Amino acid sequence: MRNDVVPIEVKGILPSSPNGFAIFLGNEEKVFVINVDSYVGRAIAMAIRGERNERPLTHELMAMVFDSLSIHVERVVINDLRSNTYFARLLLRAENEVHKKIIELDARPSDCLTLALQYKCPIYVAEEVWEEVEDMSELLEKMREVQKKQQQQEPPEEPPLFGEESK
Repeated sequence: MRNDVVPIEVKGILPSSPNGFAIFLGNEEKVFVINVDSYVGRAIAMAIRGERNERPLTHELMAMVFDSLSIHVERVVINDLRSNTYFARLLLRAENEVHKKIIELDARPSDCLTLALQYKCPIYVAEEVWEEVEDMSELLEKMREVQKKQQQQEPPEEPPLFGEESK
């Protein structure tokens, strides 16, 4: 993996359609959006809030397998953007009494983000992808304002998706 990366974090998550969520990623300089299906969107929202399902979701199961095999999620990198599809790498460190190694796997960015949030590990984007994505900071702020107004008008049935506490 190349080292020319930009550190980012999940800035927000909002439903974007009946079957999907918009994941806002970025830093103080810029924010971009990755769209994910509703299953992974809900898993990411739960990871942001530190919630667990009664029965393990796929990402929680993966984390349990990693933990049982002494594998730690080191970082994730969104490393490519082709035809409006993002690609990512999951970097794992396996260390036990027999061996020590770094494992790099191709993975969907949505899966990488869920695991990164569960493990509280760094998230990066390749510099060339960073330069290519459109800044969506204004859209994120507008959507936050709309969500805030909706919350003031009626109390939410579920906790807010941004990881903020209800008021």
